[in-house]
Amino acid sequence: MKSLTIFDLDGTLLNTIDDLGNACNHALRTMGYPTHGLLAYPMMVGKGITRLIERALPDEARTPEIITNARNLFVSFYNDHCCDATIPYKGIPQLLAELNSRGINIAVASNKYDSAVHRIIAHYFPDIRFAAVFGQIEGIPTKPDPSIVFEVLTACPTPKSETLLIGDSAVDIETARRACVDSVGVTWGFRPETELRHAYADNIVADPDDILCLIGS
Repeated sequence: MKSLTIFDLDGTLLNTIDDLGNACNHALRTMGYPTHGLLAYPMMVGKGITRLIERALPDEARTPEIITNARNLFVSFYNDHCCDATIPYKGIPQLLAELNSRGINIAVASNKYDSAVHRIIAHYFPDIRFAAVFGQIEGIPTKPDPSIVFEVLTACPTPKSETLLIGDSAVDIETARRACVDSVGVTWGFRPETELRHAYADNIVADPDDILCLIGS
C-alpha cells in the first residue's frame, strides 16, 4: 500500500513543452541566436531551466554570462506565458481527484524553478490538495539528486516503502533509485518508453488509471 505519490510536473502532470519552447526561443531570438522547432524541445528539458538554456544555445555561446542572461530572459517571458498553451494530460485531473478521495498524499517534485511550479499548480489544479510542492530552489541540487525527494519526505513524513515517485524520464527513475523509493515511468510524456526501460523503471504505465493499480488498497 502506498500512502504518498510524488509526481514530476513537466511531461507527467502537464504538457508544458510549447510554453517552455516558446520561452526559450524568445530568449534565443532576443540575443540573436538561432531558435529551435518545438518538436526539438522534449529532448532538451528535464534537468532544469539553466540546463535547457545551455542545451539550446550554440556550443560557442555556452558561457556562464550568456547562459545567465538567456535564463533571465526566459524567466521573464515564461512568468507571463507559462499557461498559454500548457494543458493537463488526459486523465490526470481525475487521477489526482481520486487520490485525494482515497486519502493518498500527493506531492510534486520538479526541476522547474520553484515559483513557476507553484504558479502552474495553483492555476491548473486549484481543487487538488497537495501535501508538498517543490520546484528547483537555490542551494538544493536538481534531480536526479534525491534531495528534493527528501524535502518532500520531511514535509510529509512517510516510510519510503509507502512512497511512489512518478515521472516521464530517466532523470525521474534515477532520482527514485537514489532516494530508495519505487518508481513509475509514464509513457505519455516527453521521453520514449525505451528510455524508461533502459533506466530500469520499477513500473511503466501508459494510462493515468494504471497508477491507481500500483497504489494498493
